[in-house]
Amino acid sequence: MRKFKTAEKNRTNYVYYTAEGKKIVLTPEDVDSTWIALLHDEDDESVDADRREDYHVPIHYDAYSDGEGDDAADRNSYLEDDTFNPFEQLIQSMDVAEHEDKLQKLKVAIKTLQPQQQALIQKVFYDGRTNVDIAAEEGVTEAAIRNRLKKIYANLAKKI
Repeated sequence: MRKFKTAEKNRTNYVYYTAEGKKIVLTPEDVDSTWIALLHDEDDESVDADRREDYHVPIHYDAYSDGEGDDAADRNSYLEDDTFNPFEQLIQSMDVAEHEDKLQKLKVAIKTLQPQQQALIQKVFYDGRTNVDIAAEEGVTEAAIRNRLKKIYANLAKKI
């Protein structure tokens, strides 16, 4: 990426082109060298501003339109509002309804477990206790708690 429009070693003169394409060279003999330095500084600021804009705005507003008021075929993703999508909202509402249905089935299935199994589910999922903590309280190994939970999960899976 260019930092300067004109390399620093070539800044003794200033070259520009007219609208007709004619090349004009300003030398220190034609104008004061401070004017040449000022023109080069203005070019540098322009190059730097373009570089910053290209970095921060990779897709420009002009890319959103074809210039005649019609939307461009490839819409500008930065300007697109995708927060309201009826299809996505319908899917999410179906997911919520399905989740609620499964949750109700799970609650009913938990009520069919034995009281000690319900207590274990309470300790693990509602109280947030670890298998090791529960095993120490009940005086068994952590593997025993793990095996009990496996049996409970299998039982619940059949009922749901």
